[in-house]
Amino acid sequence: MDEWINQAEAWAGQAERWIRQQPPEQIYVAVAVIVLTLLVLFAASCFKSSKSNTIVLSGLSGSGKTILFYQLRDGSAHQGTVTSMEHNNDTFVLHSELERKGKVKPVHVVDVPGHARLKPKLDEFLPQAAGVVFVVDAQDFLSSMQAAAEYLYDILTKATVVKKRVPVLIFCNKTDKVTAHSKEFIKKQLEKEVNKLRESRNAISSADITDEVQLGVPGEAFNFSQCQNNVTVAEGAGLTGNVSAVEQFIREHVRA
Repeated sequence: MDEWINQAEAWAGQAERWIRQQPPEQIYVAVAVIVLTLLVLFAASCFKSSKSNTIVLSGLSGSGKTILFYQLRDGSAHQGTVTSMEHNNDTFVLHSELERKGKVKPVHVVDVPGHARLKPKLDEFLPQAAGVVFVVDAQDFLSSMQAAAEYLYDILTKATVVKKRVPVLIFCNKTDKVTAHSKEFIKKQLEKEVNKLRESRNAISSADITDEVQLGVPGEAFNFSQCQNNVTVAEGAGLTGNVSAVEQFIREHVRA
């Protein structure tokens, strides 16, 4: 122990003599570099720790959000086709990653019911979102197309979504059904419906619209590529466990 102490004292003495030999300007620069490096590392660690891990599942009632929630968490459909009237809110490791080696970051997933009177619940979670999954019933799409477009329009024009550039995945669910529409068809029809909504909403005085950002490029037909945030479309089937597109979306925006 005494040898270590003596060695440490010798090193300290050498360091002190070296510092005394250096010009003051050089010492100041060295100290400044060290302080700046520490500040950058501290800021980076704070940013990393504060980055959201929340994924919001949204969409109309009956689109399959709750089944998707259970598939992501438990790997099974659980409640089948029962429509949920309460939001599901849990933090977990994706079921598909339970056997993955190494540290895996848990995901906070919120399933917001699509009933009209519960839609304000969505506003509580959007500011926290690292990503939004908008679930569409691909089998019963035509009968619910207008209502789905209105709901999606409300999300895409939210100031919190646009300013933070929150990515949105439009998940065409129930594509295992023979009568289901393709994701290409659904994308095209939603863009047409959103374009109609954009034109009608833009005709309203901006003073009558709160917390809403205008979509698209003036004078051009709307498409999702015009959004300031990234909007993608994928397909799958929650009931059969085909949710890999959603899992991939989650891991793109909530790093493991």
